[in-house]
Amino acid sequence: MTQRRDGWRGPILQHFSEASAKAGRLTVVSDPDELLTEPGVVERLAARGFELITFGDPVAFRYAYESRFRQHWDRGEATHLVVVLRTDHGDLKHIPHDLIEEARESGRVLSFSLVHLFPSLAPNVVAELDPQHFDALANALEHANPGNLGTNATRDFVLRHVFEIAPELIKQPADLLRVLLRRHYRSQVFPESLDARLIEVLAQSPKWLSWPLERIVPNREAFLTFLGERWPGFLVSKGLEAVPGREPAGPSISGPTELPFDHDDVRVYMDNLFAEGLLEPTAAVRPIDDDRWFGVGIAGSPASSSECRFFHLLDELGATIPSADDATYQDWQDYSLRWGTWVRLRWQTQPDRDTASETAAVAFVERVQAAFSTWLQQRFGAMSTLPYLPRPVLGHHVPHYLAHHLGQAGTERVALLVIDGMAIDQWGILKDTLEGNCIEEHAIFSWIPTLTQVGRQAIFSGRLPMEFATSIEGTHRESAHWLNFWQDRGLPERAIWYQRPQGKSQSFEPLAADIIGAADDSAVRVVGAVIGLIDQSMHQVGLGTPGLHGLVEVWSRTRQLAGLVDGLVERDFAVFITSDHGNTYGRGFGKPDVGSTAQQRGERVHIFRSKDLRDNTATLYPNAIVWPQIGLPHDYFPLIAPYGACFMPEGTESVGHGGIALEEVLVPFIRITAVR
Repeated sequence: MTQRRDGWRGPILQHFSEASAKAGRLTVVSDPDELLTEPGVVERLAARGFELITFGDPVAFRYAYESRFRQHWDRGEATHLVVVLRTDHGDLKHIPHDLIEEARESGRVLSFSLVHLFPSLAPNVVAELDPQHFDALANALEHANPGNLGTNATRDFVLRHVFEIAPELIKQPADLLRVLLRRHYRSQVFPESLDARLIEVLAQSPKWLSWPLERIVPNREAFLTFLGERWPGFLVSKGLEAVPGREPAGPSISGPTELPFDHDDVRVYMDNLFAEGLLEPTAAVRPIDDDRWFGVGIAGSPASSSECRFFHLLDELGATIPSADDATYQDWQDYSLRWGTWVRLRWQTQPDRDTASETAAVAFVERVQAAFSTWLQQRFGAMSTLPYLPRPVLGHHVPHYLAHHLGQAGTERVALLVIDGMAIDQWGILKDTLEGNCIEEHAIFSWIPTLTQVGRQAIFSGRLPMEFATSIEGTHRESAHWLNFWQDRGLPERAIWYQRPQGKSQSFEPLAADIIGAADDSAVRVVGAVIGLIDQSMHQVGLGTPGLHGLVEVWSRTRQLAGLVDGLVERDFAVFITSDHGNTYGRGFGKPDVGSTAQQRGERVHIFRSKDLRDNTATLYPNAIVWPQIGLPHDYFPLIAPYGACFMPEGTESVGHGGIALEEVLVPFIRITAVR
């Protein structure tokens, strides 16, 4: 009964019972398909007393092993360690000899693979799926019982039962648009082979020969461009008056010129696309002042105003807050992008809205932050073992993701711009000026506590914070981290560039010039740079978050960042933009009198080197969050202020970071490439 309830995880979890925990203190697992690092497996193992550690870099592994487990065992404490080996063939020869021998003596050397979990499906197809889809796949197999399937049959089965796409039911343009809208609105990423299979099946019908399936099926940005270029023609076909001189240019993406935007299955998505800024309202037709549904897509119409978008998203996001208990990390990643759009609209429209609307906004924010805080405290530990593909999830995944793609078509050279302190709502301001390139938007989780010296070092080193414990108090090692990461992957020093942030009194132009100068050197293949303007500003700005937004607006209008990005793209770089942490507003609820006993005294977090001191201080602040040792050095103990508060004298206000508010933790991860 337990195995059925655990679904596909059952065959794995049956090897990790209380009895097996007593059989030995160490288990070594060959896990080439990275099954044990799936969050649901991690959480269930933790509940049974097992703690996972992945074996990658031998030096980092030995440090983690000695600091987190060996000393506990030497003290006689009962801790069961599971060493997970991720290799293509599950080769155990890389595991330290002392560990593998101990595991063998207790019969605790195990191996798991997708072939054993899903034996009736083509393993190469299943291996391409994100583990988040395994539950749906297991349920479909249980109910459909299709028998043994070959490669294409497996792809068809996955398309139908996991992604709810039945190609034979796509008969009309509205059917295809509904399928693509549902997929791209959710930012779903399909394995390339599934996209190819769907395109192959659709192309067998002559009705789709004029459609640019190869572009709009797999590529979200291309699909949105395809829609936006046809939107003005649709409005004119409905009798709206075109504005002379504002006729849109011819489409950059070929295909049919008329789309059924008013079909019920299509229209249900269109207003959200405009409200969330995924599509730009057109100025090619005259505004309307009535309540027809397409007004949101016409510039100058009341329905397309910031205030109307604010209320539209308030209703939409209020009804779709991810569950505090059952949401996945992907749910929060997707939600955060829409949340960032709404937060920006909130501060844009606040001066023109009444008190009642702001009261509703405050109540909504508190609901979101409460759900996110509860979810994060339950699930962050399980996330720390996730792989960096198909997309990075945590900050330390970023350089690994770049290294995986370096040298592939479109990423022959990569530039990583870390905009220190940029929250996801401030990214929306900067995005407005980044025109003319292909922009892919995602979100990643910052390391907690959301401090510069934690988040930025994780990004440039590709390591967990516990693995750079000796430098966790500052950022002076970032250049060495960046250099070491890439040299370990075979790049010569001349191919690697790191640009430190400008000082508080320095302007942006010299920094940008230095980066472009490095990019002009054909030997340079990877650029890493810190842009410190937002973080430096947040600690000086008045008027809270609106004041910081105003500063970012001013900087955005200079197009300095846009010029840097354009210059890098022109030099054949794929540009990646992210942040080490975001920021949020807080009101002082008291400043602990901890003197030198706190290693760091921040506005949103205090760091202690003693657990007892941290816990004693926490008793004075009942609402403060005692953050656990997830990925942190063994002597690093954060005490985090609750949402809306900061460790400052009562009545004072600040925009800061260090805590676990949604805007602090989830930050943009953006890829910008030339339009091809």
